[in-house]
Amino acid sequence: MTVIRLGYVAMIVQLKNSSPSQTMTYKHYSTFPDKEAAKRKLERIASSNLQNCLRLLRHNAAHDIHFFRLSSRLIPLATHEDLAGWDYLQPLQEDFAAIGEFAKKHEMRLDFHPDHFVLLNSPRSEVVKASLHTLKLHYDMLRAMKIDPVHRCVMHVGGVYNNKEKALETFIENWGVIPKNIQHMIMLENDDKSFTLHDTLYLCEKLNIPLAFDIHHHLAHHEKAAWEEDWERVLGTWKDSPLPVKMHISSPKSESQYRAHADYIDPGMFMDFLKKVKGSTEQIDCMIEAKKKDEALFKLVTDLHHYADIEWIDQATFRIT
Repeated sequence: MTVIRLGYVAMIVQLKNSSPSQTMTYKHYSTFPDKEAAKRKLERIASSNLQNCLRLLRHNAAHDIHFFRLSSRLIPLATHEDLAGWDYLQPLQEDFAAIGEFAKKHEMRLDFHPDHFVLLNSPRSEVVKASLHTLKLHYDMLRAMKIDPVHRCVMHVGGVYNNKEKALETFIENWGVIPKNIQHMIMLENDDKSFTLHDTLYLCEKLNIPLAFDIHHHLAHHEKAAWEEDWERVLGTWKDSPLPVKMHISSPKSESQYRAHADYIDPGMFMDFLKKVKGSTEQIDCMIEAKKKDEALFKLVTDLHHYADIEWIDQATFRIT
C-alpha cells in the first residue's frame, strides 16, 4: 500500500478576495517621491498577501489538505535592484511566523516553485546571480516561517541554449558555486519541451537532488513513454530527503493543446499511474497543477470515490491498495 496526499497550487477558487499575489508595479513605485513611504506601502501589500495565504491554509485545514504550494509573489518587488537593502522581513515577522505555526500544527507540507526566469544553467553570470538572488528570497521566507528549507523549492533545469548536452554540463558547473543552503533547498522536475525525465535524472543522480516527477510533462516530452521503467531511479533520488516523494499531476487540455493544463484532472489517467506505483514507496505527495486549483482537487476526490481499491484516510489523503 502507498499513502497519497493531494495538494494544489498557490491560489484558490472557492474563497473570494483572497489573493496571496497582490502586487505593485515598479512604475507605480517610482511615482512615490518618498521612497520610505513607498516601502511601507509594499510592506502593507505583502502583509495582506501573507494574511490571505493564512486564510487559504485555514481553508485547506478544514478539508484535510496537507500539501500546498505557496505563491512566489508574496512580497512585491523584493528582488528589484532599486530596492537593494530593503529589510522586508523584519516588519513581516509575525505574518510569516503565523503561517509556519499553522502549517506545523496541521502537519502541512508547504513549498515553492520559483518563476521560469530562475535559470541556474544560464551561460550568463548575471542571470545566474539574479537567479540566486531570487532563490535566496525563497530561502529567507522559509526561514521566517521557521520551516526547514531542505527540498522546498522545485525548479526546471533551465534553458537549452541550442545545445542540450552543453546546457546540462553548464548546470553541473554552475551548481558547484551555488551556496550549500540553496543547493539543499532545490528539487528538479522534468519539463514538457526541453529536459526529459532521463535528462533530469542524469542531473539528480549526479548531484544528489530529488526529482519531482511530472507525469503530464513526461507524456508530452520523452525519449520513451514507459516512465515506470525508471520509477525506481526517481524514488532513489529521494533517499536522503526528510520529505516524502513529491510528484506533479495535471491533464492535457486537449489533443491539439496537449501541453496546456486542463481545468481538472482526468481520474482514469491518474489511476493508471497509481496502479503502477502502489507499494513502491510509503507515501507520495501529489501536487495538482490544474486551472481550477482547489476545485480540481475536490472534483478529483469525488471521482476517486468510485474506485474500490482506494481507502480514504481523510478528505484529501488515501491509500492505494
